[in-house]
Amino acid sequence: MTSRLAVTPLRYHPDVEHIQPDEPQTARDLAETVLSIAQKTYADSGHATRSVHAKSHGLLAARLEILLDLPRELAQGIFADPLGYEAVVRFSTTPGDLFHDSVSTPRGMAVKVLNVEGARLPGSEGSTSQDFVLVNGRAFNSSNGKAFLRNLKMLALTTDRLEGTKEMLSKVLKGLESVVEAAGGESAMLKSLGGNPQTHILGESFFSQLPLRHGDHVAKIAVVPASDNLRALAGTRLDTSEDPDVIRHEVERFFAEQTAVWHLQVQLCTDLAEMPVEGVETWDEKKSPFVTIARLVAEPQPAWTEARSQAVDDGMHFSPWNGIEAHKPLGAIMRLRKLAYEKSAAFRSQRNATSVVEPLSCPFAESGAGQKSASLANGEQ
Repeated sequence: MTSRLAVTPLRYHPDVEHIQPDEPQTARDLAETVLSIAQKTYADSGHATRSVHAKSHGLLAARLEILLDLPRELAQGIFADPLGYEAVVRFSTTPGDLFHDSVSTPRGMAVKVLNVEGARLPGSEGSTSQDFVLVNGRAFNSSNGKAFLRNLKMLALTTDRLEGTKEMLSKVLKGLESVVEAAGGESAMLKSLGGNPQTHILGESFFSQLPLRHGDHVAKIAVVPASDNLRALAGTRLDTSEDPDVIRHEVERFFAEQTAVWHLQVQLCTDLAEMPVEGVETWDEKKSPFVTIARLVAEPQPAWTEARSQAVDDGMHFSPWNGIEAHKPLGAIMRLRKLAYEKSAAFRSQRNATSVVEPLSCPFAESGAGQKSASLANGEQ
């Protein structure tokens, strides 16, 4: 029998969002800034990369298994039925430059769930996938849209310059962040500037940070380690002093022999006053905890190859706006992202030999593996 939920979630309605008159101009300014980053790195390398999260560390074929007997409030959107979906997972770090791993910035995890059904979000009508874009921190690093634009402009000014200086700055910021964390805190700003602890990316938990629709409700998304081998890596530090690609090499070493299992979780909004959609504040997990609704499984495989990089780094884009209406991104920051993501993908597609397209299947999965099917997942943790 389907269990009952411990909280009473807010029902989604369009009035949870409050669009400001100046948002269209801010969105255009943001998109122009994103393109300026891409243009700088392209001028230097002759290859168009992402304006943010340019460096990938793992490119995986995976499957998403929806749990059985979810409460009605959780069984929403692509999670409505206990199915299994083919998926592509991309691990990355945030800069638009391909830095030495000693410049330690936040880690990203993007999940593309393939062949989903449902009414599409505007601009994604030609796609059949659902993207979730996540970072290893609960809090977004800008307080509002204007601050987001200011911070991105600062990043644009330093793009493709002074890598050695950034390595030294990163050392200082990592020390400051360790002091903050020792006191029980966390600074999204220090991490974004290069102060992220030099941790193993597979031990991290990842968060949408910002809300999206969860069918009839509103939620934030998390993907957290579930298998013992991933949990054992939580907090594990890497020596980044010698190997510029040590994060990637550690991911390759893991997936040479091991299977990874993550839990995909949702945190439902129960009160707009305390869990605002337009703000960037973290939501109180005591009032609404993250609840597991699916498993993400990646079996042993070559975790990064040039062919995979061409297929995913060049040939795919990941955007919270690539999906179905049941998982519509919400709030000002999410709205401002839409145009910037579209412009960035178009820039890469126009300049590289590999065009950006939405896949119907994972280009490097075994034949038939992970395609939509009856899920093997159950409610056990």
